[in-house]
Amino acid sequence: MAEFTMELNDEQKEVRDWLHGFAADVIRPAAAEWDEREETPWPVIQEAAKVGIYSLDFYAQQYFDPTGLGIPMAMEELFWGDAGIALSIVGTGLAAVGVLANGTEEQIGTWIPQMYGDPADVKVAAFCSSEPDAGSDVAAMRTRAVYDEAKDEWVINGTKTWATNGGIANVHVVVAVVDPDLGSKGHASFIVPPGTPGLAQGQKFKKHGIRASHTAEVILDNVRVPGSCLLGGKQKLDERLARARERARAGGGERVKNAAMATFEASRPAVGAMAVGTARAAYEVALDYAKTREQFGRPIIDNQGVAFQLADMRTQIDAARLLVWRASWMAVNGRPFTAAEGSMSKLYASETAKTVTAQAVQILGGNGYTREYPVERMHRDSAIYTIFEGTSEIQRLVIARTLSGMPIR
Repeated sequence: MAEFTMELNDEQKEVRDWLHGFAADVIRPAAAEWDEREETPWPVIQEAAKVGIYSLDFYAQQYFDPTGLGIPMAMEELFWGDAGIALSIVGTGLAAVGVLANGTEEQIGTWIPQMYGDPADVKVAAFCSSEPDAGSDVAAMRTRAVYDEAKDEWVINGTKTWATNGGIANVHVVVAVVDPDLGSKGHASFIVPPGTPGLAQGQKFKKHGIRASHTAEVILDNVRVPGSCLLGGKQKLDERLARARERARAGGGERVKNAAMATFEASRPAVGAMAVGTARAAYEVALDYAKTREQFGRPIIDNQGVAFQLADMRTQIDAARLLVWRASWMAVNGRPFTAAEGSMSKLYASETAKTVTAQAVQILGGNGYTREYPVERMHRDSAIYTIFEGTSEIQRLVIARTLSGMPIR
């Protein structure tokens, strides 16, 4: 087990500096253009693939870093560059985590490489969980997967929404109901291979922020996938469902996590790191502006009203980073989140991003409200962190339930 540390080692610092250089030299110069175009920045993703950032190898190296700091460090630097473009680069990772969390070794080796493609022909993947009537309330999910035993195939029908890369992905990971009587415990995850008939993109959403990241509905109409596309395999699913039914009959608390929740739990600290990156970027712009912008014959940072805001912003950013690093270290080293530390990290970091970016706009005044300065875009982008992969309200609910042991609603 790696000891928890607040200091990156030499190798991590080298990777951090490399990522920071890519974010500064490639991502930032393209940020405003792709935000305005509201399109997937394929040329930037391809550049990331060419240098090795958008690849299974790089993701695996950071994911299996024994300190747990590889992923949050990488996310912070990329999202420091721009949230929309960075999400286009790392969005495939959520689908990859879904396979890593629920799949067999064979499934991991087969499907994750196909999610990324290669530098000459980059691909993306999508994790499809949310539905029009089932966002935070995963128990309300309606997408259904029915097993056709004669053909050893699963037939999937339903509509997914808010799917990053939905419809344009090479590989889709879809969460569906296999036993409606078990509520959220009756869910399973499935791989939908490239070119599978019946899967289509629905509405593409025009968003407030992260506009360079593709978000859309995914329509599944009698989609048939081989039995081997059930993540974890049918024997494991049958055993899990049997345990859930037995506990339900006994009236005991059901501790088995469903497929979507296992994925989100693993990714929450990473989302917190994204928020830290955006907050840090806005803080740095505001600090530089306050030191050079003069009013009444002196830089505005000479005024306590501005200086104290910057002090609070930096304090909140550092506190958020420490919560993210703690949760990331705990997750990699098998420490249970006995106080919902994963949710704590996402909650505090996402709220910090909203607060810090709003303060940055205020410090820049009228300039901060224009698209001539990046804090306007950063402020729009920050809103998503308190919404996706579990709203702030859901994080508070998870924390409260964990701390109290009560079924708080």
